[in-house]
Amino acid sequence: MKKTTLVIPTFNEKENIGPLLERIQKVSNESLKDLTELSILFVDDSSPDGTQDEIRREAEKYTRDFEIDILSREEKTGLGTAYIAGFKKAIARGADYIVQMDGDLSHEPEVVSEMIKALKTHDFVIGSRYIKGGQLPKWSFVRKMISKGGNLYSRIILGFNVRDYTGGFNGYQRKVLETIKLDEIKSNGYAFQIEMKYRAKKAGFKFLEIPIHFRDRTHGSSKFSRNIFIEALINTLRLKFTI
Repeated sequence: MKKTTLVIPTFNEKENIGPLLERIQKVSNESLKDLTELSILFVDDSSPDGTQDEIRREAEKYTRDFEIDILSREEKTGLGTAYIAGFKKAIARGADYIVQMDGDLSHEPEVVSEMIKALKTHDFVIGSRYIKGGQLPKWSFVRKMISKGGNLYSRIILGFNVRDYTGGFNGYQRKVLETIKLDEIKSNGYAFQIEMKYRAKKAGFKFLEIPIHFRDRTHGSSKFSRNIFIEALINTLRLKFTI
C-alpha cells in the first residue's frame, strides 16, 4: 500500500492540535485506511506557546491509527523553508504521496481522501478555492480582491491555467518533489505556493484541481501581511524569467 505523509507546519497552534488530529483520525478510519498508510509530520518553529508539548500529548491517543512525528526547528525562518524541510524528511522516510496543509483547521482534513484518490492518476493535486464548488470564508471585499487578483496576476504572468496558485492545501507524488529542485526554492509565503506549482507544471507534470472550502482560523492569528503579498508579486515575475 502507498504511504502518505501529511506535512503540517506550525507556529503557536497549541489550541488547534487536538481538534485537528481528532478530525484526521475520523477521516483515516472512515475513508483512508483502504487507500493509504498515513503518517503526520509537524514542522514546528519552536513555538513559545507549547505547541510541541501539545502534539506529544495528543499523539499518545493515536498510536494505533498513524505515526505522528515532529521536526523541530530552532527559529522561525518562513513557511517555505518549513515545508521544504518537511518534504525532504517525508521523502527520506519513504512517503509516496506528500500532502501539505495548514495546522489551523482552515484546510478541512476531510478533503485528504479525495486528494489521495486524485494522486493515483495525477502527479500533483491542488485544493482550489477558485473552481466550481470551491468556497472562501466571509472575508472583506478588499481581502477577496487581493486573493483573486494575485491568482489572476499569476495566471497571466506564468501562463498556466492554474486557478488557485496561492493556496496551501496541495498534494504531490514524491517524484514531483524529487524533480523540481527543492534546494533552489527561495520563496516564502504565498510566493512559495506559486513557485511550487509553477516548477511542477514547467517540469511537465500533470495536475488536477479539486474544490475546497477554505475556513477562517478559530484560534490564533492569520499569517497574511502586506509584505507577503508584495513578495508574491515580485517573485512571480522572477519565476517567469529565471526558470
